[in-house]
Amino acid sequence: MATDKMKSILDEGEAFLIVSQANRRYFTDFEASDGYLVITAEKSVFLTDGRYIEAAGNKVKNCDEVSLLTRADEDLPSLLGSLGVSSVYTEAENLTVGEFERLKEILDCRVTAEKADDAIKNLRRQKKEYEKQRVIAAQRIAEKAFEHILTFIKPGVTEKDIRLELEFYMLKNGADGLSFETIAVSGKNTSMPHGVPTDKKVESGDFVTMDYGALVDGYHSDMTRTVAVGSVSDKMAEVYETVLRAQQACFDVLKPGIACKDADKAARDVIESAGYGRFFTHSTGHGVGIDIHEAPSVSSRSKETLRAGDIVTDEPGIYIPGEFGVRIEDMAFITETGCESLTKCEKSLIIL
Repeated sequence: MATDKMKSILDEGEAFLIVSQANRRYFTDFEASDGYLVITAEKSVFLTDGRYIEAAGNKVKNCDEVSLLTRADEDLPSLLGSLGVSSVYTEAENLTVGEFERLKEILDCRVTAEKADDAIKNLRRQKKEYEKQRVIAAQRIAEKAFEHILTFIKPGVTEKDIRLELEFYMLKNGADGLSFETIAVSGKNTSMPHGVPTDKKVESGDFVTMDYGALVDGYHSDMTRTVAVGSVSDKMAEVYETVLRAQQACFDVLKPGIACKDADKAARDVIESAGYGRFFTHSTGHGVGIDIHEAPSVSSRSKETLRAGDIVTDEPGIYIPGEFGVRIEDMAFITETGCESLTKCEKSLIIL
């Protein structure tokens, strides 16, 4: 269990205090907007308020005790004192300065940002089988939505229409929520990597780019597809094929031990050699799990190395201002010897 691994790196008198919603979800498999998880070398205790206490008692996993939280400034010091805690390691990356200072103020012990972030990040990167299956379940819903949206896209529908249709379909067909705000852009708007859907109507000759995902049991999926309507120019076809080759080049090198920056370079080299390097303006990928963006980062500046158990996206793109853009995105699970694509969806150029 993840809580047991956290216990194993603590000495007597030390505790981890997990505050962020995502990390509490990871360790307990329980979703709540409020609460704390305290982990010592001997015991783990989940505290939450009256809105969640009954559900938590029934559903919290991998935790020794569930306790009612009435006032944090009283209950936390009391619990830590009863457990003999003199040093608390808490998150830094997921807390504001004000939240961190507040913890230091109310707790009667040493509070530091040491240990916690690195320990949690290392655990969360290595996806367990159940986590992988939840990501796959979310991805299968997104793929069905893609098959559906191909029957919906036509000249005259708006970008907002496409976004709403994708989101409604996913929510109606098993998604607990959306991974993020859906991107659905067309024509010249596809040159904006994170363009916001507008009232623009799709026209014949447009590219349509859709970046979206589903949420299932706390885990996200993430995919992007670019399709054409009516016809494509020679330049549009060339750019699409370049992005597709770049994506495959990255997939070909994904395996344990490869530097993330080298995986990014594999895709970037293809785009640069085709003369479009300056139009690839973001990193090639990122980790996916409880958070839609988590470790590791597959970018030119990353200092991380891929490990078995990572789930990362592979999403190169080319964006030509004032003309069009193309992005293709799949997810990959890093195995002991290479990688497995978690995305089972057509990505050759589709012309509707």
